[in-house]
Amino acid sequence: MKISSLGFPRIGRQRELKFALERYWRGEAALSELKQVASELKRTHWQWQADAGVEFVPVGDFAYYDQVLTLSATLNAIPERHRATQADGSLAAIDIDTLFRVARGRSQTGQHACAAEMTKFFNTNYHYQVPELSAEQTFEIAFEQLFDEVTEAQQLGHQAKPVMLGPVTYLYLSKSLTEFNKLSLLPQLLLAYEQILSRFAAQGVSWVQLDEPVLAADLTDEWQQAINHSYQFLAQKKPTSLNILLASYYGSIAHHQALVSALPVEGLHLDLVTAPEQLDVFVNALSSQQVLSIGVINGRNVWAADVDVIAEQVSELATTLGDRLWISPSCSLLHCPVDVEVETQLMSPLLGQLAFAKQKLFELNEIHQLIVEQGSATSQAIIDRCQQRRLAKAAAANQQVVDRVSQLTADDFERSSPFASRIIAQQQKLGLPLLPTTTIGSFPQTPAIRGLRNRWRKGEINDSDYRLQLEQVTQDTISRQLKLGIDVLVHGEAERNDMVEYFGEQLEGVGFTQFGWVQSYGSRCVKPPLIYGDVSRPKPMTVDWATYAQSLTDKPVKGMLTGPVTILHWSFAREDIPRKDIANQLALAVRDEVVDLEKAGIGIIQIDEPAFREGLPIKQSQWADYLSWAVGAFKLSAAGVEDATQIHTHMCYSEFNDTINAIAAMDADVITIETSRSRMELLNAFEDFRYPNDIGPGVYDIHSPNIPTVEEMVDLITKASEKIPVKQLWVNPDCGLKTRTWDEVEPALRNMIEATKVLRRRF
Repeated sequence: MKISSLGFPRIGRQRELKFALERYWRGEAALSELKQVASELKRTHWQWQADAGVEFVPVGDFAYYDQVLTLSATLNAIPERHRATQADGSLAAIDIDTLFRVARGRSQTGQHACAAEMTKFFNTNYHYQVPELSAEQTFEIAFEQLFDEVTEAQQLGHQAKPVMLGPVTYLYLSKSLTEFNKLSLLPQLLLAYEQILSRFAAQGVSWVQLDEPVLAADLTDEWQQAINHSYQFLAQKKPTSLNILLASYYGSIAHHQALVSALPVEGLHLDLVTAPEQLDVFVNALSSQQVLSIGVINGRNVWAADVDVIAEQVSELATTLGDRLWISPSCSLLHCPVDVEVETQLMSPLLGQLAFAKQKLFELNEIHQLIVEQGSATSQAIIDRCQQRRLAKAAAANQQVVDRVSQLTADDFERSSPFASRIIAQQQKLGLPLLPTTTIGSFPQTPAIRGLRNRWRKGEINDSDYRLQLEQVTQDTISRQLKLGIDVLVHGEAERNDMVEYFGEQLEGVGFTQFGWVQSYGSRCVKPPLIYGDVSRPKPMTVDWATYAQSLTDKPVKGMLTGPVTILHWSFAREDIPRKDIANQLALAVRDEVVDLEKAGIGIIQIDEPAFREGLPIKQSQWADYLSWAVGAFKLSAAGVEDATQIHTHMCYSEFNDTINAIAAMDADVITIETSRSRMELLNAFEDFRYPNDIGPGVYDIHSPNIPTVEEMVDLITKASEKIPVKQLWVNPDCGLKTRTWDEVEPALRNMIEATKVLRRRF
């Protein structure tokens, strides 16, 4: 039996890659310094995996921005607007700066060039840069990073196992710039994959991992045929010395068992964390030479595994398959923090309960020990630790919270009146103009604000001084918005570190780490809360700051909350009760806050749900159950207020066409969404559905430093008005503004207000 790894996080346990990237982008460090940090991280991570017993170390999981973007560069699938040109007018070679131009919206000359569309990777909180393909697209090796890293790993004494998306998933995730069948590009793409595999073989690689998570979806016959054709072709064309491990994860692929089992691949990886039932289906169909990789450690959560239970479950299979059995995390460990060993201030309920990426690999080692060293003192010590953890979990129960959820009735999930009645009451109360303007919630988290919070956390300034300085920041934020002429204001969230962490810190049953960072995209990292017990809200969380901000102006100031579904998905949640129950516990906590905000005189309350679609199972046949409880949790959080109180929600970087019914069922009075990168394409779903409530399509891409012009935003709002009645439209940026600077934000918002004035005169 072998220990395997599908991929490792790249940010570093102290976010070294993030800080190196941002220094480079600011011009404070040379490219050589960035590459040196990257090399040190790869060296460390490869060695950790080797120390845990991983024989074939994954290579290609590292990326300076995003691994899908790196693959696009490798395949020469980079938009020309981001390519540098040479003196003769030909395109220059793709380099690291090319990747950054694609992701950050820049041309060779540093001018605005629309950034690549960004969306979430299947049902995760990781965002990838969507490949842009046209019917004329050709593929060829054009970027050497992957091959260079194979050499780098080999020179350090490791057996490198290159890891990359398979050809069908790559096409599936891509975007067509014109109307054509993306699969028409498959023959050309397979030739490029053939070249890549030949290069690996020439480097002495024996195993390559091709990830096809698309297999967990409900594929049409055409896409299934594409899978079959691709792997038949690669099996015939690749060097015989090279073995392919076909990996899929995030769900069961048992519905494609006949297709997958007939593929001429040397190894198959199954995610047994999300779908343990699929094991028997595939074991019985294995050929006598095939390797089976089983994902038995959760690659998307931080809780220490019951390795004693897992060892018992796989012991017989280990005996049967021997070295043809590889044990592995369920998926890449990209979705986990790096190393729990740096956590020195864990609260007692979390002590001994956590396993980050590094520890998960050693959990695989413990499973191996339990199987091959049954009855030894080492094995007994491992079993004892597992039993102690289970006892500690049981001690976190809160029966009052459990009872409150069990006593919910259907009425608790519904507003007292339909939207058509509510909007009249809200218009009378708020008196907003046509095309009301607002922002999504946060304003720039300047170095001064972050430094202030850091000094307060260290005890270098007391609570009263901290409060006074935050009040000054809030006053400034309100004043700036008033000068700009925004209709519905926000207080700016200067006191908040993160939209989920801030709330988690104030909830019972939720804990935190110091360094449990996970990459979301690029240099953006989040530190998810840890839901270890039953969740409740002991006291108001935001009322104080909302009422203070409202006292500074007669204009409405939104109360800003994170919704229950997003808190759940952006936390590492306990695994011993259904996620629906956790969502309802969180919804009741948010509901209590919503009611208190209304009592305090806050007339507009935004309950953000950017992660709503993220929880969708990959199989559409499993959507109904998820959407039922996710919609229910949002409605439960919002249903405790009067008709005249306006409930907003925000969603970003999501496709809406196939979930529009569920979004409408959420019954938010106003929904704001990201649409600027797609040039309002995402509104097609709302147009076709005739979405009944108000909607604010984003007109300003906040993930780019570019400042959109008045004309650009007039054009976007006009496009929106062609799809949605003007009386239903709001005007706002795509997302919160915390990551931007005031030098970028103020002129962009000034242009947004001016664009709105132009259109009010026109309409």
